[in-house]
Amino acid sequence: MPQGKLTNKVAIITGSAQGMGKAIAEMFVREGADVVVSDINGKKAQLVAESIDAMCIKMDVTNAKDVEIMVKKVVERFGAIDILVNNAGIMYPTRIDDLTKEEWDRVLDVNLNGTFLCTKVVLGIMKAKKYGRIVNISSSAGRSVSTLGGAHYTASKAAILGFTRAVAKEAAPLGITVNAVCPGLIDTEMVRQECSAERINTYETSFPIPRMGTPEEVAKLVLFLVADAPYITGASIDINGGDLMI
Repeated sequence: MPQGKLTNKVAIITGSAQGMGKAIAEMFVREGADVVVSDINGKKAQLVAESIDAMCIKMDVTNAKDVEIMVKKVVERFGAIDILVNNAGIMYPTRIDDLTKEEWDRVLDVNLNGTFLCTKVVLGIMKAKKYGRIVNISSSAGRSVSTLGGAHYTASKAAILGFTRAVAKEAAPLGITVNAVCPGLIDTEMVRQECSAERINTYETSFPIPRMGTPEEVAKLVLFLVADAPYITGASIDINGGDLMI
């Protein structure tokens, strides 16, 4: 049986019950990885895991104890963690005049603190092996401003880019790369929930590549970073159809 690019690798993908996380999990399994589907929505995560023959762990990325338990379970089952994709995230369109501190805190907690908590615990495992690949899902919002989300979403995704650079610099001598992917408007459940079909069409026709991206296209970029890019670290890579060119 031919080997895939990720044969003998163990990968955790947070927020992988739907959207980009689900597409990443599916692609990693096709490439031979032992995949952990992790999500706060346990029922949806279980369905995804069963469909691709992966391990499922229901957990909340904002809960440090949940993160520690997840990592312990993965190491007990597979003996290692080679790849972490910090994909879990939420978005609300609330404008600043209506934005409460509670909603601000919630978005920063999931998007930024969740990335921090998972990275911190998994890094300990990767350091012992002197190998690891971490990909943080940021957004075009992190490099400019969000198309759909409010100030809290933009702030959280910009902070992820700074966090990525700092951890990449610390981890590089230990054989660990840390990079960020910055998707633009991707055709996911979250986008469809927040945006009418008419508004999506208006956005699409304004892009140099006049359509939304697909979760599978994002998954291919993440696969490249974990499988084929050992000399890339601390980078933030755009995938937005030319909507943002820097």
